[in-house]
Amino acid sequence: MASRTLIQKLAVLADAAKYDASCASSGTQKRNSLGKDGVGSTEGMGICHAYAPDGRCISLLKILLTNFCIFDCRYCINRSSSNVERARFTVEEVVSLTLDFYKRNYIEGLFLSSGIIRSPDYTMEQLVEVARRLRIDHNYRGYIHLKTIAEADPLLIEKAGRYADRLSVNIELPTETSLTQYAPEKSGPTIRKAMADVRSNIETTTEKAPDRGKPPPRPPRFAPGGQSTQMIVGADASIDRDILSTSARLYSSYKLRRVYYSAYSPIPDASSDLPPVRPPLQREHRLYQADWMMRFYGYEHAEIAGADTGGMLDLDIDPKLAWSLRNRAYFPVDVNRASKEQLLRVPGFGPGTVKKILSSRRHARLRLDHLSRISRSISKSLPFITAADWTPGALTDSDRLRARYTPEPEQMSLFA
Repeated sequence: MASRTLIQKLAVLADAAKYDASCASSGTQKRNSLGKDGVGSTEGMGICHAYAPDGRCISLLKILLTNFCIFDCRYCINRSSSNVERARFTVEEVVSLTLDFYKRNYIEGLFLSSGIIRSPDYTMEQLVEVARRLRIDHNYRGYIHLKTIAEADPLLIEKAGRYADRLSVNIELPTETSLTQYAPEKSGPTIRKAMADVRSNIETTTEKAPDRGKPPPRPPRFAPGGQSTQMIVGADASIDRDILSTSARLYSSYKLRRVYYSAYSPIPDASSDLPPVRPPLQREHRLYQADWMMRFYGYEHAEIAGADTGGMLDLDIDPKLAWSLRNRAYFPVDVNRASKEQLLRVPGFGPGTVKKILSSRRHARLRLDHLSRISRSISKSLPFITAADWTPGALTDSDRLRARYTPEPEQMSLFA
C-alpha cells in the first residue's frame, strides 16, 4: 500500500473520530500563555465544535491516532472485520498537527482517541506520549482530552491524567449482557475498575489541606476537567429506562462530568442480527434531555421513562412535558407559593427561570406580565401554573392538551 500524505491521513482519521461523542471541554483549569513561554490556552472562543455548559463554543481537533483495531466490536465501524479505509498517525504527526492548527487559530484543543493496535498498553503509551510531548516538550497550555483504554495498565492511565485535562473511559453499552454479546473482547468489570481508578486519582489530587499545621505539598492536578463516558444507544435492545438507570449509577459511582449518548447508525451488513433501531438521532436527543432532567431538575430515572410508557421516551414531545402530561394531578403549581423543586417540574421553567421567580416573589405577588418578562416559554407553562391573575381552569385536564404542543401534520411539497 502506498504511503499516505498527512492530509490524506487527516481526512480518514478525522472522519473516523466522528463516532466519539464526548468532546465538550468544560470544567478544566483556566490556563493561557500570556506573559509565559508556551503555546495555547483553554479559554476564549474557538475541526469539531462543542459547546460548554456556560455557552462557550470550543473548537477541537478531533481525531483518532489510528482506526486500525484488533477488537471486533460489532457496533463499531472501525472493528477489525470492517472493510473501511485505514490510516495511522505517528506521535510526531499528531503533535505537529495540533500545534499547527492552534497557531492558525483553527482550534483551542485536542480530542484524541484511537483504535487498539498491537495491545491496549502499546496504544495507551502512544496516546500518553502525544500529551506528554505537547505539555512538556512544547509547553502547550491548551485543552487535551484523551480517550483512555480500560484494558491498559492503570499506571498508564494515571500517567495520562498528569497531562490531559479530561479523561474518558467508554462504558460502551448499557448492560453487561449486551457488552458480552456485541463486544466480547471487552469486560464490564474492567471498564468500571478503570473508571473507579480515574475517580480515585482525581479525588486524591483535589483533597483539601488540613486546617492546622503546614499543609503537605499537593501533587499535580489529575485530569482537572474530570472524566466522562460514552454509551452507544440503539445497538442493542435496551429500553430507555435501562439506559437512564445505568447513567444514574455512573454519575453516582464515578462522579462523572457527563454521560454522552451516541446514536447507533446501522452499518450495512447483510449478516448482521443487530436489532432494528428507533429514529437514532431523535432518540439520542431525548436521552440528552432526560439526562439533563436527572442532573439538574431532581427527577429519578424511573419516573422519566416509567412503566406506563413501556420504559421508552416519547419521541414527539420532550420528556419533561411528557412527565407533566402523565402526572396532571401534580398541577397546577402556584408560582407564588411553590417550592423550588415544584417549580422545576413546570414545563417551560428552567433553573434560571425558577431562580428569578423565587427572587421576584419576595417583593410582589407575581402576575402573568411579571412571568412573561422572566420566562420566554410562558405560553408552554400556562396550563400548569396559577398566578395572582391567572388560573388554567379545565385546561390542565383537557383531552387536547397534548395536541397543543405537537405540530399538526402537513403535506410535504413535491418541489421543496
